[in-house]
Amino acid sequence: MSDRLPPLTALRAFEAAARHMSFQKAAAELNVTPAALSFQIKSLEEHLGAALFRRLNRAVELTEAGATLAPGCRDGFSALSAAWTATRRALDSSTLTVTAGPAFTAKWLAPRLYEFAQAHPEIELRFTASLRLMDFDRDEVDVAIRFGHGADEGLYSLPLAEEWVTPMMTPTLAERYPTIESLREAVLIVDQSIDFLDPATDWAAWFRAMGVDPVEPHGPRFSQGDHAVDAALAGVGVVLGRRALVIKDLMEGRLVAPYGKAVSAGAQFRFVCRKGAEDKPQIKVFREWMLAETAKGFETTAKMQMVPLVPA
Repeated sequence: MSDRLPPLTALRAFEAAARHMSFQKAAAELNVTPAALSFQIKSLEEHLGAALFRRLNRAVELTEAGATLAPGCRDGFSALSAAWTATRRALDSSTLTVTAGPAFTAKWLAPRLYEFAQAHPEIELRFTASLRLMDFDRDEVDVAIRFGHGADEGLYSLPLAEEWVTPMMTPTLAERYPTIESLREAVLIVDQSIDFLDPATDWAAWFRAMGVDPVEPHGPRFSQGDHAVDAALAGVGVVLGRRALVIKDLMEGRLVAPYGKAVSAGAQFRFVCRKGAEDKPQIKVFREWMLAETAKGFETTAKMQMVPLVPA
């Protein structure tokens, strides 16, 4: 028996048939006829000098030799596919796939994308709005915008801006609640998407930092930050607005932050990609654009006074 590897097409036919346990299904996947697939497997068995399948009446099953070969074939073709995909992505400078949370995508990225597309028509942007921590290789993602305290070990990670929160509302509501004390009577919208932060950055924490007795919020609760902001924009109540999600509404006057005092969320949004990929043309352009867009909001919030959190 020769140690020379058999033809790749024969191994591919065997891998598909072993995975499906069906010559017909494997042939359909590989876009060949069942007869052609059977011929490839037969040639592989002749090369090996042993049967790989037991041909039953209406089914097939692996022999001992087939069961030994199948896992290595599966892993080998999976590795080849991953390497081919990675190589194609490394050569692709015109497509950029970005993942970010639904709230950040809706409130920060989406309203600004027209300007990016106008400035860089050569780049095709693709977005995946998800809270799932995606894998850059498995999920074929180029850039992730992540929020929290993560260290992003082994990756290129660039902080965009520290996140803070402060009460935000429509100008009309601001007239009704001119002081922090009066805010205790307002409908307080709850953004539950940051409940994971430690220490807590919620309404109770903000009131304590302001030296005011907290009240139990008696407004709607939202699991997504963008929904909480939308409720505030509709005049439903006052939201404890997160800087990144409301900065455009503040800059354009749809919301106001009348008290000028904020508390740090102790977390930040970060631009994350594979280490070494940060200077790929499309990733570098997108990173520099995000930094420039983030800087535009600094002037709007520069006078915001940061107040330390007070332990409960």
